Amino acid sequence: MSTDLAQLTGPIETTLCDFETIESVNDELFNNLSDLVKTPFFRYFQADLYRECPFWDDFGSCANEGCAITTVDESDVPEKWRAKALSEVDPSSRDARHSLPGCYYRDSDFCFLDDHTEGDYYDLQLVPERYTGYSGQDAQRVWRAIYEENCFGLSELNLMNSNPPAPVSLPDTMIEALHEDGVDSDAQCLEKRVYYKVISGLHTSISIHICHEWLNQSTGEWGPNLQCFIDRVASHPERLKYLYFNTILMLRAVSRLAPVLEGYDYCSSGSQLDDAHTHDYLGNIISISKEAGKFDESVLFRGENANILKEEFKTHFRNVTRIMDCVGCDKCRLWGKIQTMGVATALKVLFELDEKALSPQSNLLQRSEVVAMMNTLFRLSESLKAVDNFRRMWRELDQSESNVIAKQAEESTAAKAHPSPAVHDDLPPTNVFEQLRHRLKSIFKVCKNSTVDCIGIFAKLFWRTVNAVSVIFKPSGKEHGPGHKEL
Repeated sequence: MSTDLAQLTGPIETTLCDFETIESVNDELFNNLSDLVKTPFFRYFQADLYRECPFWDDFGSCANEGCAITTVDESDVPEKWRAKALSEVDPSSRDARHSLPGCYYRDSDFCFLDDHTEGDYYDLQLVPERYTGYSGQDAQRVWRAIYEENCFGLSELNLMNSNPPAPVSLPDTMIEALHEDGVDSDAQCLEKRVYYKVISGLHTSISIHICHEWLNQSTGEWGPNLQCFIDRVASHPERLKYLYFNTILMLRAVSRLAPVLEGYDYCSSGSQLDDAHTHDYLGNIISISKEAGKFDESVLFRGENANILKEEFKTHFRNVTRIMDCVGCDKCRLWGKIQTMGVATALKVLFELDEKALSPQSNLLQRSEVVAMMNTLFRLSESLKAVDNFRRMWRELDQSESNVIAKQAEESTAAKAHPSPAVHDDLPPTNVFEQLRHRLKSIFKVCKNSTVDCIGIFAKLFWRTVNAVSVIFKPSGKEHGPGHKEL
């Protein structure tokens, strides 16, 4: 492992930006976001953490002290941001509203939203995202369920084996670069690859926060765990790339949302000073987003099946937001809800709202969506700062210490069996029968919801079988060896 631990350079795939640009602006971005999320508007969040898990009954509950969470009394929340006031100005929508117990979604939404009839208030400054001790089968089941919503069949291995795109600098070259995968375009179209990157990038950011805010069980002290970072992130460069990708995606959404953010009333206590400071921080963040948020959303969801693919994308991501109700750790569940809502809001801004809808007079976004989006961007920026800190820690190690850590990481990776193609390999793999069971369950769910999609799946399975059989009659190529690329 080299002295430039997790150092990335050059263009970032599926964007018009590079790693150097993001790193050059992140300090300023982090400082402004850090101040922004401390303001009254962005620090208070209402969420219902105790809705029933819709996917399984026996979700575990974390008894560790680190999982506990602190609520705030409603009287401590500025009056105009309380549920009663929000319900009175609940934005009308051009979309049909689909209600479930305690939550709903509109046609344009990529997530389920709380209906504000239940739930507590949280001061996000009092519940930092960090190591909680929540782990084991319950946590693994949640992540596996999230990745199973990636029914497109993509994985880290798929993306690593594809050819990287050529460097791009002009918008009119983006489409060609984005599709330069070296693989069948139907099997790995751009939208499906973006979906996987968004999920994996979010997972990476959460892993980095856990490793950077780690509880030493021996000393009781909190601090960065370099071995944890190397095992979970640095040993898998693709994961770190997706963190940068998510940051660019979120910055692009902020850039598009600028007219709404600039026209919002952030005054909460009658003090114009709060409002002025919030606008100052936002102005700086918007300026950065316009410089670094180089992502062309117009190249996605095009063609004759665009609407079908977008609905499929939405359905999967909505289900991911519902899976958050199955997380057994209160603190993890809160931040899971915030960050999945934050990403879902960014996706809605990019792919559902036109310029008219993004005018200062627009009321198509709830306050909770704006708060979630900016706090999620802060989490990503904070993760990038943590990566810088881990790099510094690595450089400061002497040769013998770095050799020990590298050896432990190698042994940890070698000790693990191959991961399921849909999950990060820090999750234990299921056996073949378990994987088959999950695959059949996913197919059954699709067939139950849509006959057309069901026929499509079996058609694909048929042609895959035909292709597999045809390979048998081709030269074996044994002289080249089995050829397997490790993650």
